[in-house]
Parts: sequence; C-alpha cells; structure tokens
Amino acid sequence: MIYKSSTTAVPEVARVPRHVAIIMDGNGRWATKRFLPRVAGHVKGVEAVRGCVEACIQRGIEYLTLFAFSSENWRRPEEEVSLLMRLFVTALEREVSKMHANNIRLKVVGDLSRFDAKLQDMIASAERRTANNTRLTVTVCANYGGRWDIMQATGKMIAANPGLTTFTEEQLAVHLAMAYAPEPDLFIRTGGEERISNFLLWQLAYSELYFTDTYWPDFSIESLDAAIESYQHRERRFGRTGDQLAGKKS
Repeated sequence: MIYKSSTTAVPEVARVPRHVAIIMDGNGRWATKRFLPRVAGHVKGVEAVRGCVEACIQRGIEYLTLFAFSSENWRRPEEEVSLLMRLFVTALEREVSKMHANNIRLKVVGDLSRFDAKLQDMIASAERRTANNTRLTVTVCANYGGRWDIMQATGKMIAANPGLTTFTEEQLAVHLAMAYAPEPDLFIRTGGEERISNFLLWQLAYSELYFTDTYWPDFSIESLDAAIESYQHRERRFGRTGDQLAGKKS
C-alpha cells in the first residue's frame, strides 16, 4: 500500500498515534554520567528498544521507526563506530527470532552499501523472514539521512519517468525509503536536544514533535505514555483552522 503525503491529503487522526518515530539520543551521555564506557550506554539502549517495542504493541501502535545510525555518525571515533556495528550484528542475532515469533515485521532503511557483506546479508535475511508479519512494523534507520533519502528517491523517480521535466509529490513519494508506511504522527527525541538532525525530512512535515531530557536508556513505558499524552493534547489541523475542526462556519 502506498500512503498519501499529509500535504496532498488530510490523514485520519486517531487518539493513539499510528506511527511513532524516535531519535534515540543520549546513550553515550548516560554512560559517561555513570563513569562507564560509551558502548555501555549503547548496550543499555538496546534494552530500551525492547521495552519500547513491547509498549507499542500493547498500545496499538502500528509503526515504530528508530534512528539507530545516521549518515553523519561515521564522523564519530572509529572505535565507537566499530562497536556499534558489532552491537547491530549481535542485536540481529538475538532479536529477530523473537520478533518473528511475536508477529513483528522488521525493516532496515538507509544506504546499506557501506556495511560489510555479513551485516548486509543478515539484514536481508531478517527482512525476508519477517516480511509477512502484521502486528507491528519496526523500522531501523541505519546509515540513513533525510537528504540522502530525498536524493535517492529523486534519482529513482527520474529513471522511472524518462523524458519528463516536471514531477508531482506523488511521483517522488513512492520512491522514498519508507513509502510502505504512513508518515509519523508523533516524533520523539530523547536526550535533551531539540532538532531533527536530518531524520525523515520529507516525512515529518506534519508530525507532532516531542522532546524530552530523558536519556534513551532511561526511556520507559511511562516515558512513552507521557509523549502520547502530549500528542493527544495537540490540535492536528494540517493547514485548516480550529473552527473548521470544530465544525463551525467560517
């Protein structure tokens, strides 16, 4: 199914967000605060992911998208990047069977060509194994950047429409990395920073933004509920007026 953009059609609004996207920030600072190596924070962060997935299922959320590794994260110290890659492999080895058993679909989006062949094969295998699962779609954005996404989609759109010089949003949107999912209703960033850091630049056009000082390893079920409660108090107008939503005449 191809979902329409929120700028071309008004999506349905439900009390519980259908799609939650999260920048999982603060792992390193969580560890440093405890005089632990930064990788300890990343390991603890994997546990927080597990709890968040379970909470999303319990609350009826259909899509959970997690920013695990940005295209800019290669700028980090080589040792940390190497540890993150090993942690990614370990997480796939341990979690995919559990996800499949719980009817969870796994997708990994981003420029995967920079990962080694073993990791690419593991990702492809995990996606094939869980492809028909329907309870929750968990998307991990790895070596992902919003500008990369728009550029790669533009290239595919042009290749698919030779000779055309003008295009529509719909023609581009089908080539975005997450064309299989509706746009996020709720965006969460942990760790105290208040920016979107090149994450889902196209898809976040009308998402509700929620920032928390909580470091990702400490992000609990209660933390998710607080974000959802904030979302439930937003008036999602999508360009319309409040009176229109209330059914009043202009």
